[in-house]
Amino acid sequence: MAGRTLLPGFIDCHVHVTLETIDLMTLMQQPYGYGHYIAADNLAKLISIGITTARDAGGADPAVKQAVADGRIPGPRLLIAIQMLSQTGGHSDGWMPSGQCMASLGTGTVPGIGSSVVDGVEEMRRRVRELARAGADQIKIATSGGVLSPGDDPRHSKLLPEEIEVAVIEARAAGIPVMAHAQGTQGIKNAVEAGVRSIEHGIYLDEEAVDLMLKHGTYLVPTLLAPRSVIEATSNGVAITDSSRQKVHEVIAHHQRSFKLAVEAGVRIAMGTDGVGFPHGRNLEELELMAAAGMPAADVLKASTSTAARLLGLDAEVGTIEPGKQADLVVVDGDPLQFADLTQRIRAVYQRGVLVASHG
Repeated sequence: MAGRTLLPGFIDCHVHVTLETIDLMTLMQQPYGYGHYIAADNLAKLISIGITTARDAGGADPAVKQAVADGRIPGPRLLIAIQMLSQTGGHSDGWMPSGQCMASLGTGTVPGIGSSVVDGVEEMRRRVRELARAGADQIKIATSGGVLSPGDDPRHSKLLPEEIEVAVIEARAAGIPVMAHAQGTQGIKNAVEAGVRSIEHGIYLDEEAVDLMLKHGTYLVPTLLAPRSVIEATSNGVAITDSSRQKVHEVIAHHQRSFKLAVEAGVRIAMGTDGVGFPHGRNLEELELMAAAGMPAADVLKASTSTAARLLGLDAEVGTIEPGKQADLVVVDGDPLQFADLTQRIRAVYQRGVLVASHG
């Protein structure tokens, strides 16, 4: 280990392993079930760069999770949300002006589970119960609009407070937490007050929202990589809707300011990428973005290991190197707090004490 550092395995709290592009024409022509094969490739890429645990935020189903757990395909320990729930006209509603519906990012209909579009308390109750029955480790809801959804605005709140509350109640009854896609300010506040465990993205935070997160102990998964990945994809010719193209450019500066506000206030932050416009394997670029936005490098490393493990309820097993925990380990050349070329300096990855990737 001379000249090298031994780190806990990295944890990415927001991935979509069944997705490899956001190009609309490509997605429309992709056969149902093809995402399982995409997932096999993406999971292998994640483990090769030292991500030994990941939370899939929509798309991966129990078959993908079990294939990894059984050792049929290599990949990080996987927690799954299966599907994201939102209202009609919300982030999981793929309705297009043509009248066609484009389901992607784990938002469509899943066998044995109803539509990801829910309206009203009783529909929400049923869908959460169905997802818990299907084996979801997390329930994901969208309490604001989003960038890639065609018909909404990231700043606008979605789902009524009582719909959010029943999702949390039913998830707790099943022993699982709720993660909220929440970009707009009011949508963030509604989710935090209802008791969700994590806010995903948090693009339009304000001081009141931050205070609420501190009061409730809510985690922020900032996904700074996400909008940048979409911009890069579109610059390389990937086709998305005009409204999505406009929205992604509008959110960048707000996202940066909100993250800085959360860091300075002491909000619990866990690393997650949601880099849907990038190929998987570039996930560690998130660490560099977090540091560049003002988070101390040591805290970035904690956000990517121990804090992420606590968010996922896995801190008794992973996230730090100590006796009694599983030996998820990453060997890195040089200074581990210099993130610019971190991926290229990974030399070995161990999962549960077994060498799973070696890079010289």
